[in-house]
Amino acid sequence: MIRRFISSLMLVWVLGFLWFAVILPQPADDTRTDAVVVLTGSGGRIDHGLDILRAKLAPRMLVSGVDREVRPHEFAAQYHIGKALFACCVTLGYESVDTRSNAREAARWIAANKIRSVRLVTSDWHMRRAALEFGQVAPDGVSVIEDAVPTHPSFSVLFLEYHKLLARLVQRAWGG
Repeated sequence: MIRRFISSLMLVWVLGFLWFAVILPQPADDTRTDAVVVLTGSGGRIDHGLDILRAKLAPRMLVSGVDREVRPHEFAAQYHIGKALFACCVTLGYESVDTRSNAREAARWIAANKIRSVRLVTSDWHMRRAALEFGQVAPDGVSVIEDAVPTHPSFSVLFLEYHKLLARLVQRAWGG
């Protein structure tokens, strides 16, 4: 009886990991939103958010999780953002240090700016957990488009992120 339970649990874990690793979230279409929220981390995320701004798919962008030592003019220079675009459309968020605090920082910014639709940008391997965290704290009525940046994650990145997602789902199920 116990062997069957453990075997079934292992099978669910393996199948879940295969699903997680093989079927990664994809980039979004060209749907226009009120804003884009970019979570800092692996490469390509900020550039993708800027591409969205420049394509006029969103009029403003929050970059959540910027290191406190990064100054706005340094950020603008690194990503080749003109003064006008930066001044009107880019907000740097310095409050968050992890995915959960990214979601809270973004939720406050969305509420303060009365945003009704947002494009969430992060890496494909990170999107499921980021969307879970974001969905828990996003203001009511905000529609979210998940816009994953394609990557080539290593096995270890996928393994770790899968377990972070599982831990968060278990924590959520237990009221946390």
